[in-house]
This record gives sequence, structure tokens and C-alpha cells, in this order.
Amino acid sequence: MTFKDLNLDKFLWNALDDLGFETPTPIQEQAFSPVMSGRDVVGIAQTGTGKTFAYMLPILRSLPYSRQDHPRVLILVPTRELVVQVVEEIEKLATYIDVRVAGVYGGVNINRHKELVSLGQDIIVATPGRLYDLAVSRVLQLKSIQKIVIDEVDVMLDLGFRPQLMNIFDILPKRRQHIMFSATMTEDVDALISDFFSNPEQIAVAASGTPLENITQKRYEAPNFYSKVNLLLEELAFAKAYPKVLLFTRDKRMADRLYKILEEAFPGQTDVIHSNKTQNYRLNSIGRFAEGKVRLLIATDLMARGLDIDDITHVINVDVPKYAENYLHRIGRTGRAERQGTTIVFSTPAEQDNLEGIEELMDFKIPLQKWPAHVSFSKELTPEERPEAKEIFNPHKWNSNDEDAPGPAFHAKSEKNSKINQGGSYRREIAQKYKKPKTRGDKNYNRRNKK
Repeated sequence: MTFKDLNLDKFLWNALDDLGFETPTPIQEQAFSPVMSGRDVVGIAQTGTGKTFAYMLPILRSLPYSRQDHPRVLILVPTRELVVQVVEEIEKLATYIDVRVAGVYGGVNINRHKELVSLGQDIIVATPGRLYDLAVSRVLQLKSIQKIVIDEVDVMLDLGFRPQLMNIFDILPKRRQHIMFSATMTEDVDALISDFFSNPEQIAVAASGTPLENITQKRYEAPNFYSKVNLLLEELAFAKAYPKVLLFTRDKRMADRLYKILEEAFPGQTDVIHSNKTQNYRLNSIGRFAEGKVRLLIATDLMARGLDIDDITHVINVDVPKYAENYLHRIGRTGRAERQGTTIVFSTPAEQDNLEGIEELMDFKIPLQKWPAHVSFSKELTPEERPEAKEIFNPHKWNSNDEDAPGPAFHAKSEKNSKINQGGSYRREIAQKYKKPKTRGDKNYNRRNKK
């Protein structure tokens, strides 16, 4: 099947021709008719299979021309970066269509988004928190919403957006079409479907947790972080073999630590993004990486679902993520649109349980590679890897079973000396005892009370 076989119009065909797309992916092909029909739809497909076009093609095909001020389509995504990218994808498809689309997200002045919304929009792409703030301010009216799309819903729930989603559902029109897309089906996602969807059609082009077949996975075992770095520096030195590499770390501290090392080794070739960076810095970093101005980009899991960048050749997991689903989201940044991709994961003995959880979810054992003989293991440890120092003497952490634990006299004394807030009664007793003057500077108060 080609896009010509779908019930599209010439405007969408022309836009797809400009983009060089001829054949729809399985999720795009299977989701088109159900979304066009207006019924609720739940789509399960791996990251990188074209889910954005899967719901946007039928929506744009069925969206009639209108100049009303209030939006008719609402698309919710978990991160700011994903808002920007979905807006860009819609604008590409709507090149020959008169449709207004705006993206709103937190981290920037809300007045800027109020002004944008007040101009009148057909499609709003938003993060849940900022959308709800705009709706509460009454600048954004949701009474005309006909379709709501929840993209990457599993991550949205993982990030704690369920309360905002509930609030948004409460203020939406009761008659609306629900469209949901996710890479994994979790209990929280299933509960959301049960609460708000009406007899949805489920489309699953692969079992939840199945990685893309065109991604080659590898694994190395290392004793610690700096041993991983030794092998990284050795491998990344071959720029032609690693032209566009995305590296994932567990947290912001590790991301900054790795950035400092790689920037020193490869000056001007590395960028880093995480939630402590400003929105402009993050967008600029992604832009430089996408354009090939830097070949290495370090990110945290929060960014894993907001990155849709072409031609990423390698995804390197500097650590094993705690949640198995996050591993799938990480490696899904490569091998997109049926291209070939390679992923590498570094694991330590402390991360073995997390690794087993990932392999169980994928039903696939990641091939273990032999550690290169010329790359040494480091003895240096990060602060997080160092064994916790035990205090020799700390009376505040005594265990009652310890031989040296204080006896009952100590506790009785502590209880006696502990301060108790007696409120106003205490102040009145002190005032009566010392006969403090009621009014400051009243020199005759005590003399009058002696009579």
C-alpha cells in the first residue's frame, strides 16, 4: 500500500510528496480508517514508527475549514520538546491546508501563550500543566474541542500528570473523540482507558515492549562509571564510526559529569540537555545536534520521549535505567522510519536486576560483548558509588539493642528537658509571675499594682 491508496486529498498527497514519503508504516495504515470514523482509538506501537502522522493524517483529512476562534483539536504530550516537534510535523503536513496550529508548554511566560491562543487556533498542542493554566484563566475555551489526542500517554502518567489529565477531562465537552497512542501498555494506561474511553478500537502493530527489529543491541559489563567512560572515550574517538550519537544517563548530575569529560576529550563536539537547563538552551542544543553541528548529545530519561531527530546512528545507555520501559524509549531514538540503528548499554553488577527486568519485558537477551583488552578498568568511584561511611559514634542514631545504647535515665532526662509548646497559658503565667507591664513604657504600672 502507498499513501495514494488512503482516502487523502490532493493537499495531503502533495505535502507527503514534498517530504519524500510514499509508503505508510503499519500503524499509519491501520489507524487511518478508525480515526477517520470518529470512534475512540487506542494505538500501541514502538517509538519511531510514525505515530504522529498516524493520527494527524486522518484528523487533517476530516477537519473542515473554519474561522472560529476556539480550537477544535487538542493534542497532549508529556514534554516541551515534543510539543515543538509535533507542531513542526503538523505544519509540514498542512503546507497546502489553511489550518492554524499553536504549541503551548510550561517554562515560558504564560502571557506569551495567552496572546497566541487569543489569535484563534484550530489545533492546540500542549503539555497538560500549561493547558490547564490557560483554561482556568478563561483565555483558552475548550467548549469546541471535538477530538483529543493523548500522545506518549504512558510517559505522561509516569511523570505524574494524571491529576492534570483528570482536570482537563472534566472541562472538555462530553461528546468528543478520544485518540491515544503509546509505546507500552501499563496498568495506569489501562485504567485511564477504562475510565474515559467508550468502546475503543485497539490497534497493536507489535506487542507492548517489543523493540524495533532494525535496531542492533549490544551490552558491555563494567565495574563502575569511570570504567564505562574509559571505553566510551576509546570508541567515540573514531568519529566516522560514531557520527551522530545520543547518550543517556540516569540523572542530571551524571549528565553534567559526563559532559565535562567528553567536552574535554572532544572539544566543540558535545552538548547536554536536562530539566535544569533553560528552554532556549535545550532547544538550541537539540537544534545543533539535529543539524550536525555537534555529534554527541547527552540527555536524561525525561528527554527520551521528546527527541525525534533523524539519522541518529547510535544510542548509548551509560547506565541501565530503573524502569524497563525507559530503555525502550531510549533505544527508540535510533532506527526510526525503518533505518538501521545501533544501541549499546553499559551495566554494572549493581544494575543487574534492572537489566533482567528489561530483558524480560523485551523477551530478548541483549548480547554481551567482550571487554577490549587494551581498555583498563578504573578504580576511581563516583560519590554515588562509594561505600557509605559508617559513623563511629552518633547518639542520635543509637539502636535500642546496642550494648552502648543509653539507659532509661538518659531518655527520662531527654523527655524532661524537651520543650513543650504551652501556648498562651504559658505566656500568661510568666506575665503574672514577673508582673510585666501591659503597655510598653508605662512606668507607673508596677507602682499602681502594689497598692
